[in-house]
Amino acid sequence: MINIRTRIHDNFSVEFKESFVVDAQQRKNDFAVNTWIFVPNSLDIHPDSYSKEQFYRDVKSNVRLKTPVYLLRDIAGGDAVPLTYLRDAMSVMAKAPDKVNIAEYEYQIKMFCAIAKSSIRDEVQHILEKSEMEDILDSCDNYIGYINGLVQSYRALEHIIDVPTANPALRAHFSFGDEFLSYMSVYYSFKLIKLLEDKPEAERQSAALKEFLRETGDYRSRKGFPAVSANNKKNNDQLIYRYGVLRKYVASDLFVELTKKKDGVAVEQIYYSIAAGMAMVIATVVTIIFQKSFASFPILLFLALIASYMLKDRVKDLMRYYFAHKLGKKYFDNKAVINIKEQKVGYIKEGVDFISESKIPAEVLEMRNSSTLIPAAIHILDEKIILYRKLVTIDSQLLAQNSVYPLTGINDIFRLHFKSFCHKMDNPEQWLDLLEQDGRISRVKANKFYYINIITQVKDASESRYHHFRVKMTRDGIKDIENLSREERL
Repeated sequence: MINIRTRIHDNFSVEFKESFVVDAQQRKNDFAVNTWIFVPNSLDIHPDSYSKEQFYRDVKSNVRLKTPVYLLRDIAGGDAVPLTYLRDAMSVMAKAPDKVNIAEYEYQIKMFCAIAKSSIRDEVQHILEKSEMEDILDSCDNYIGYINGLVQSYRALEHIIDVPTANPALRAHFSFGDEFLSYMSVYYSFKLIKLLEDKPEAERQSAALKEFLRETGDYRSRKGFPAVSANNKKNNDQLIYRYGVLRKYVASDLFVELTKKKDGVAVEQIYYSIAAGMAMVIATVVTIIFQKSFASFPILLFLALIASYMLKDRVKDLMRYYFAHKLGKKYFDNKAVINIKEQKVGYIKEGVDFISESKIPAEVLEMRNSSTLIPAAIHILDEKIILYRKLVTIDSQLLAQNSVYPLTGINDIFRLHFKSFCHKMDNPEQWLDLLEQDGRISRVKANKFYYINIITQVKDASESRYHHFRVKMTRDGIKDIENLSREERL
């Protein structure tokens, strides 16, 4: 199964989170993602102005394991599985702090924090999506109990490493996790406080959440963790940087090592050798024919040999072009091996090309045409179309062998940067004349928007689905991304 979520990451980039969930009953899991990007002709994006290399510079991809899923209520107690793994790893490391035990200790801290972060996020998102106030208030009551239980359960483990065998550097890893959990619990609790703001019936829950924030703030102060300041911008700037480092630290054991190289290199060289051989055969045959015909005319023979040499190079180039075209249909630009703990568990292939409208599936064209803002524009649009292909293969058995946690697949989080698309855009704002009722002429501002349609097809062994997004942007950046998907399945 493949799931896709998208959001605006910054002014000029859109983030796509593609989740590839394996079928544990099937060892080899193949997934395909085809993305068609429809670019307005006025932006002057075409093969001569926008190369493959430029496209790959505009794409940033991070591949990571899917965080194991646990409910917040299930990890808030002392008997929670992630907490048990962490407690055991800390106890073993405290007794024998060798290289293997230290690595497991760090791994379990990172995994517990990553699982906790996902659980808090999912719980808060679940509450935010509720519509009945009574249900929201009950869920907030539960959340307050869960979040207190979570942070207290983690902090209660600190005494395990308060021993002479655990040096300050080892204890610092636990402190990193402690600071991260306090930050994430505050960050998501603020979302609930904002939800309950100005609602008299939620006064008790709002007060309890604010009390949790105060207690967490006092705890952070005692531990020496930096906090947000109302008057110290430099401190807040450093805080943003620190939080970013902590997030990367916690997620570091989930990120997958990729070994990337060009795809189909060996086959390409074989085909190119065949092309060179065929060109040599043709040139040799032509030379023999000319030798028999013009052996008595040295000048003509000399010119004929030059012509055969020129013909050889042209035939070679034509054959290379033909084989390259054939290879492009079957092979990709790049191939990255997915390694977990130095073991290959799969690979990712990717390729990008400009294509003509005639090579687009009918379903994709129908989706694109149905989303045109002005119906008549269908007949005058001259969009350039970029096809970005991705093939993912995962061995479910090897994936499961690499962790004590249930690993269900990988996430490919990639960002597509649109800064290169802005060079030929008009000014972001334009003026329009308006005749007022009193006869005066006034001028009003309007935005000059450009729309980039992105249609993605996701395929696995069981189904094929389409997702349709429309990026709305000006020269100043992305203003919105609309989800136009109708969840079409084949």
